[in-house]
Amino acid sequence: MTRLLYTLAIHALLPWAFLHLLWRARRQPEYLRHWRERLGFYRKRTAGDVIWIHAVSVGETRAAQPLVAALRQRHPGCQIVMSHMTPTGRQTAKALFGDGVLRVYLPYDTPWAVAAFLDRFRPKLGLVMETEIWPNLVAACRRRVLPLLLVNARLSERSARRYARVAPLARQTLSGLAAVAAQAEDDAGRLRALGAPEVSVLGNLKFDIEPPASQLALGDEFRRRIGDRPVFLCASTREGEEALILDAWPQDRRALLVIVPRHPQRFEEVAALVAARGLAVQRRSDGAPVAAATRVWLGDSMGEMFAYYAAARAEGVAFVGGSLLDYGCQNLIEPCSVGTPALIGPSTFNFAEAAREAVAAGAAIQVLGGPGGSGEPGGGESGESSGSSAEARVAETRVAQALVAEALALLDDPARRAAMADFGRAFAGRHRGATARTLALIGRFIPAGR
Repeated sequence: MTRLLYTLAIHALLPWAFLHLLWRARRQPEYLRHWRERLGFYRKRTAGDVIWIHAVSVGETRAAQPLVAALRQRHPGCQIVMSHMTPTGRQTAKALFGDGVLRVYLPYDTPWAVAAFLDRFRPKLGLVMETEIWPNLVAACRRRVLPLLLVNARLSERSARRYARVAPLARQTLSGLAAVAAQAEDDAGRLRALGAPEVSVLGNLKFDIEPPASQLALGDEFRRRIGDRPVFLCASTREGEEALILDAWPQDRRALLVIVPRHPQRFEEVAALVAARGLAVQRRSDGAPVAAATRVWLGDSMGEMFAYYAAARAEGVAFVGGSLLDYGCQNLIEPCSVGTPALIGPSTFNFAEAAREAVAAGAAIQVLGGPGGSGEPGGGESGESSGSSAEARVAETRVAQALVAEALALLDDPARRAAMADFGRAFAGRHRGATARTLALIGRFIPAGR
């Protein structure tokens, strides 16, 4: 009965879902491409055994990179189908894997669309990355005796509270999974409390992502364009964060402010924010050296984040976006792995354990605010306002000012930056190995060599 009510709700929301696609397509027309796949209609076909991996968007797709490479080596006879929910996730899969992986959209979670998807591709094994839990999809896999694993699984306190509001449905869905590979003990405990039957703590696959040599070489090229100027890189920034940082940035500094927005549809918006403040801006896409008069370099490219971090590792420091405002933080493992000193803001619930450990290891500094600021390292979890919107804005401004002050202090302290770089590489190295452990778990459900 619980899943029946959920299914009725999903059908009722389908018109809204397609209106949402139209709305998103105003800024990103790719949302209208392949829309039939979202209803279970596919033109692509597969031959032979299939391993299916669901990676909702960019972060999950990048996290799957070492696992995909290991699966292709362990199971050379299998074709890998990767499903997504966003165009940027699909584009990332193309950039990372080329034609070695078949890319499609996962259909909306109606029984008939899910059945059409499974009938079309007939996977031998399903792997869902991180936190995607779809009741009808799980139920369909269970009926077909198709092992479905939740891998690199994470569940923040916030998400756990949301699932707890529909506890019977969450328990019914999680109990249908063949196994769960959690990133950390905290994630495992929350998943067990919600009803996941078999949970192992295998670590975070993102630690196993090696910076590609081509990206490091591109980073060297970026550095040649920039010259010898110090760099404050604001990486994977989210909406609202750029304006706060721009307002806090001193215009008389020789240091170059590099901003790389998380989503490509926001490149023009961020360029307008810079121009509105009277700052000279150049774009990565123009291919030209950065002029001495340029105050902001806009990273208007996708799939080059390692290159930006590499460009900042010698004479720079990086802020990991999504942590200044309440987005939960983007991937802070990337700057650590290339030896770039990292700054993070208060909101880190997507990387709570990694944030705590990176700060404790000296690989990152968490900025919680100026005088009167508050928060706990690795937290930023509540998502609840403690006052009026005006008070919240004042608090956000204070954190942004403290963040910029910390960045400038680091830029003036080469010895401290060098120590953080060493700590970052050591921190990233200590946590590798999740891919091998996850592959061993997968081996219980599909024999090697197939």
